[in-house]
Amino acid sequence: MKEVISAIRNEVITLNELAASLNSDQWQSPTKFKDWSPELIISHLYYFDLMTIYSHNNHEKFDEEAKFLFSTYVEIKQSLPRAQKVLERLKSSNYQELVEAWLIGNSLMCEVFEQIDPKKRCRWFGPDMGARMFMTARYMETWSHSQAIYDLINIQRDYSDDIKNIANIGVKTFEWTYINRKLEVPKSKPFIQLIAPSGKQWEWNTDTSDNSVIGLASDFCHVVTQNRNIVDTNLEVKGEIAKHWMSIAQCFAGDPEEPPDNGYRV
Repeated sequence: MKEVISAIRNEVITLNELAASLNSDQWQSPTKFKDWSPELIISHLYYFDLMTIYSHNNHEKFDEEAKFLFSTYVEIKQSLPRAQKVLERLKSSNYQELVEAWLIGNSLMCEVFEQIDPKKRCRWFGPDMGARMFMTARYMETWSHSQAIYDLINIQRDYSDDIKNIANIGVKTFEWTYINRKLEVPKSKPFIQLIAPSGKQWEWNTDTSDNSVIGLASDFCHVVTQNRNIVDTNLEVKGEIAKHWMSIAQCFAGDPEEPPDNGYRV
């Protein structure tokens, strides 16, 4: 648990530095992630960090906010106005207030979950999750949403071995990608061999020549979080199962989403 929470803290420090480098126009500018601005991205992360805390120690508030979210999602079908409603819900009047509140909320979330049994089941909008997976998902979402801001200002991000947390989720959600789309789950899983930012080699599943995904861990993480189209990476993908999975891979919860078009986010 400490390892993944450390990853969250590291990513928040980096994202805060990135956000601080933006000028007022960039803060409000649409990114290539559903036209969300950096302001909307930070507000989204802040709101769901709060929801994570409520899922553990304030069930009444969690239920209240869940009711707001479900009614909003029924009323509004588009992603951008949904995100804008969340920003309005937070009632932050300016950039500094929003960022400071996000940093405080994220720190509190980390402090709370450092004391929790990693196997404890935590409430969420779908099935309950174990606390360790809950924190891994929060790291994944923070890392993934950050990429839209890097893309906006055309800065190459530095990677660390913390992203193994995302690679793990990407591998574990192989079946989920198919179940979520109401597709038959393939009977075999592709062999995954990735090179970590540190140069270490990470592997999952049985080594087979029939289906495999080989390459940089950062590329793999971008694909399973749908930050990049598989065609825009240097991953070597062999076999029909592996190719199909990588074309629709989705390691996050929610309705089926499509990866960006080839060449749109590069």
